[in-house]
Amino acid sequence: MERILVLGATGDQGHPLLTRLIAAGLTPVAALRNPQALAGTEFAHVETVAADIYDEASMIAAAKGMDAIAAHLPFVFDRDLAQKMGASIAAAGKANGVKRIVFHTSCHITDEDIGSPAMDGRRDIIAAIAGSGCEWAIIESRVFMDNMIRSWNKPGIVNKGIFAYPAKPDLRISWICLDDVAAFMVEALTNPDLPSGRYKVGGPEALVGDEVAATLSKVSGKAIVFKSLTPDDFASAMSLLVTGSAEVKPASIYDGMAQFYRWYNAQATSPLVVTPEEMARHFKHKPASLAEWAARQDWNDPRDPALATRMAGMAR
Repeated sequence: MERILVLGATGDQGHPLLTRLIAAGLTPVAALRNPQALAGTEFAHVETVAADIYDEASMIAAAKGMDAIAAHLPFVFDRDLAQKMGASIAAAGKANGVKRIVFHTSCHITDEDIGSPAMDGRRDIIAAIAGSGCEWAIIESRVFMDNMIRSWNKPGIVNKGIFAYPAKPDLRISWICLDDVAAFMVEALTNPDLPSGRYKVGGPEALVGDEVAATLSKVSGKAIVFKSLTPDDFASAMSLLVTGSAEVKPASIYDGMAQFYRWYNAQATSPLVVTPEEMARHFKHKPASLAEWAARQDWNDPRDPALATRMAGMAR
């Protein structure tokens, strides 16, 4: 049974990956700064190992005996920190001779720097992994369907019938759910014939905001409309919700979100689209449509379904 070192296991993206790895007969080992972070969650049975992504020696030690590394990483707004993460992962893989490193970028990745430390830092991480000497696969997701059921979005949909998002009205997005991202990562880990490289993944449909709202309306049986937010208004609302202040501080995660969507909205052709045909050239997994995913959600409850597990992990 192959052992997979999982980085980012306690977050929203890590939970589906743990589930998919176990279902595939693999053994996930969660690399955590606090090895008790999964205690009290549904993943309390998952093996853990102490590791600090910014400490190369601890990462090398954590990867001992691992067959592969699967990584979800936090966005950072200092490229030096991103480079440290990339160097630690590459060193851990190389020192332990792991078979493959799979990194999920959590966003579209540009071919050149764009002046956004968060996105450009992702490019630094990819470069380090590609230079590790290990086989590697970069899973470049589009935008998450799960954003619609987070605490900063779901209450507006359920209570007010408004799907608000920082996308211009004609921005097409191949929305993908986190369970499907996890499925693509597991396939990348287990398919020895997949060449090292970068792979875009998304859902089977490229939808504009009004089409998303129409799908949610049909599935939920409620009238839901799309509200296009400017990236700056979105960032301000997010900051207010989390910090109590609408001020968006430079180099904050909210500033980073605004940078991403300003860039997406400014492109003549949406960078957030991937065709099913492109994915089928490399992967057998077929991702869910928005309607299929939405039918699995409770559109009468405004609460974030992942919040309990997320908070349980953070409390330790």
